Amino acid sequence: MSGKQPAAAGQTELGGFLNLLKPPGMTSHDVIGFVRRVLHIKRVGHAGTLDPAAAGVLPVAVGQAARLIEYLELADKTYRAEVRFGFATDSGDDTGEILQSLPDFTLPEPEHIREVLAQFTGCITQTPPAHSAIKINGQRACDLLRQGQQVDMPSRQITIHRLDLLAQRQDSILIDTDCSKGTYIRSLCADIGTAIGIPATMAFLVRRRVGDFRLEDAITLEELQEQGPAALLLPADYLSHLERYDLNPLRKKAFCNGLSTGEREHIPQQDKLRVYADGCFIGVGRYDRERQEIIPVKVLGN
Repeated sequence: MSGKQPAAAGQTELGGFLNLLKPPGMTSHDVIGFVRRVLHIKRVGHAGTLDPAAAGVLPVAVGQAARLIEYLELADKTYRAEVRFGFATDSGDDTGEILQSLPDFTLPEPEHIREVLAQFTGCITQTPPAHSAIKINGQRACDLLRQGQQVDMPSRQITIHRLDLLAQRQDSILIDTDCSKGTYIRSLCADIGTAIGIPATMAFLVRRRVGDFRLEDAITLEELQEQGPAALLLPADYLSHLERYDLNPLRKKAFCNGLSTGEREHIPQQDKLRVYADGCFIGVGRYDRERQEIIPVKVLGN
């Protein structure tokens, strides 16, 4: 278990985060509905949608902590996926319609596959699948497809920090990866197939980490029912990807009232900051380098 404290031990009035294990077969929205019913609160959101067939870590924010979701989505993620070769689909996973098939093939030796995987590490360009929630002119791409419209997905820059081959079978491989926000594993699996020269699709996906949220610490929906509000976690413990900034306690009231504070001595490395006063997390700030000021963005303390 993690050494981080539950929100019930501290700032319960702020709500908190949940580290939930989404089961396969549920949408991320289904999970949000479940949390609302269990905790009897409407203000609930999640960071990073998981496909219905996927499982794993789904960070959920409750109450005032829901205002911090956009910062959870900035965090790097870890996935484990099965890449199945011999066919490719329109969705990039094995729930879609088959677009290409190759019944007879032989996978290369593991050494060659590792060389191919190495080509995908670092900053790369990726085209997300059209079967996704990415918005095109204000509408989700998947909804446009259902309306019979042609969807051209724009490519984006992502970063693959690590991409390991864990196992290889006759028709599939198991990979594990650390990647940046915005990475689509379905697209990665299809692109790996293209690089090897054999059509491929994603057959299985587990999200093992989102920032500080880890699979080994996640709770099931049944455990949430048992624990109730005691399962809520302190938001500050799960924003370590944001740089910490300790505000002069004399400026706490000003920050909480939306006033900026000059900072010319201890210049932050990042622009987005976890702001503390008297050792307590009070919100998220932004450092304006031109004005040399800490500007309140999300205030949670007073």
